[in-house]
Amino acid sequence: MTTRLSKLFVRTLREDPVDAEVASHRLLVRAGYIRRQAPGVFAWLPLGLKVKRRIEQIVREEMEAAGAQEVHFPGILPADFYEATGRLNDFGDGIFRLEDRKGAPLVLAPTHEEAFTLAVKDLYSSYKDLPLAIYQIQDKYRDEARPRAGLLRGREFTMKDAYSFDIDDAGLDTSYQAQRDAYERIFDRLGLEYVIVAANAGAMGGSRSEEFLHPTPVGEDTFVRSPGGYAANVEAYAAPAPAAVDSSSTGPVTVFDSPDTPTIATLVAHANAVVAKVDGRDWTAADTLKNVVVARIHTDGTRDLVVVGIPGDREVDMKRLETALQPAEVEAATAEDFAKHPGLVRGYIGPWSADGQVLGEESTTEIAYFLDETVAEGSSWITGANVEGKHVHSLVAGRDFAADARIGAAEVRDGDPAPDGSGAITTARGTEIGHVFQLGRKYAEALGLKVLNEQGKLTTVTMGSYGIGVTRNLALIAEANHDDRGLIWPEQVAPFDVQIVATGRNEEPFAVAEELSAAFDAAGLDVLYDDRKKVSPGVKFGDAELLGVPWIVIAGKGAVDGQVELWNRRTNERDAVSKDEVLELLQSKRSV
Repeated sequence: MTTRLSKLFVRTLREDPVDAEVASHRLLVRAGYIRRQAPGVFAWLPLGLKVKRRIEQIVREEMEAAGAQEVHFPGILPADFYEATGRLNDFGDGIFRLEDRKGAPLVLAPTHEEAFTLAVKDLYSSYKDLPLAIYQIQDKYRDEARPRAGLLRGREFTMKDAYSFDIDDAGLDTSYQAQRDAYERIFDRLGLEYVIVAANAGAMGGSRSEEFLHPTPVGEDTFVRSPGGYAANVEAYAAPAPAAVDSSSTGPVTVFDSPDTPTIATLVAHANAVVAKVDGRDWTAADTLKNVVVARIHTDGTRDLVVVGIPGDREVDMKRLETALQPAEVEAATAEDFAKHPGLVRGYIGPWSADGQVLGEESTTEIAYFLDETVAEGSSWITGANVEGKHVHSLVAGRDFAADARIGAAEVRDGDPAPDGSGAITTARGTEIGHVFQLGRKYAEALGLKVLNEQGKLTTVTMGSYGIGVTRNLALIAEANHDDRGLIWPEQVAPFDVQIVATGRNEEPFAVAEELSAAFDAAGLDVLYDDRKKVSPGVKFGDAELLGVPWIVIAGKGAVDGQVELWNRRTNERDAVSKDEVLELLQSKRSV
């Protein structure tokens, strides 16, 4: 099929959109693939839809190869669906809520586990109906507090979500592996680099959870990997339990004056001036215990404070902390929070109260105290004395203070040990492009999805959930395939197989271009023909570079002699070739 650029609903822009933070956002808008409607909400124009549909087609082919059948659920659903599983509160402000004219509560679906589960419950009643895998490609809606980076973090996005239904855990393992394998094939076909990492299931629930992350500097996620094959996102990383330290030679807890030392840096400098270290070396930030106060917001809207102790040479990783405290959300404590708890002396907080009691005990305060998993039993620390202008040294974990729980809260660094003993980890940035979960029976139990087993007894079905962000993947393909002049789509997802550009004032180039368009069309190629007259070659070439069709045929001055150029947009190589041979040459060079 041939599309004429003169008739295509597109206008390219020479200037970047003012709100564009990343290359994909900038170029997709400039090239006329999408248009902003509101923060995090975009309209899809013809070029964008063509790329999106090609990605969807690859997803459909691999889903069907894995045995999944396509369905389609509505984007607007009764709030009752989510109340039944307890997730309406879990999502908090992250979902769009509305009512119909009769006052019935509805939501714009952020995800569809409940809808799929109820559909299977309605239609299936026997183990003979299982296993089952069904999927949809559907728009989702989430009220992102800070939509950013164009399609990478939007309020409306297209997602493929699949669900498997099995009679037992062995069946779930098989279904999970089939979907996981399909994901590898999908991302290989899309040309996206990926790393499969252990992940936390979060509000989804369930047991096994893995993310497919695309390594990219613009990624919002941090993941770790080791030379021995360990890989996890930082939320799922669990530091190996440190060996206990022999504290028998450590002296008693000693309070010392430390005026004007509210920070770790000022505390270390002061300690080196007034506190002698037994081994003779200088104190460092790693010898201090930093106690950070955060607010925990529960799903019912209530708020309380917790204190988290971490080594002073590290910062709190709020994502890891929130994962440890889920389903509650976490934010930094405010001045108002501190005003309500005068026992928390900012800059001088320690893991116990002034009378020596552990924080968290009813006799002192209702504030829970959590200790980072890297703090070894028997280790000795400098930390706050919970009194203005005073700290303590020789405070021993386990001997002098305890915690309500051990959690992973500190930032993860290059060189930290992999929990499986496979070596030192390195950290990298990435963006989630797919996620597979073994949901187990959480949703089936909540919604009553049971079938008769071989013995005629009702058995709760076990489920898996498998998601791919279609529009996010499109943005990441654009992010990974561009240069300073525009997009360079991989052949398998490009909006057109080839673009033909006719240039010059004479009719010969346009006549040759028409002839080639017909020949390419007959050969089954999807053709974009720049047939615009009275448009300069520079503008046409600039638009061709911006649009990103991977192969471009130029009919210019040489057309009168039957010569054209075949331009490989990826390598920017141009081959002069006879117009009668260009189709054969193009077909030999294309990879799809």
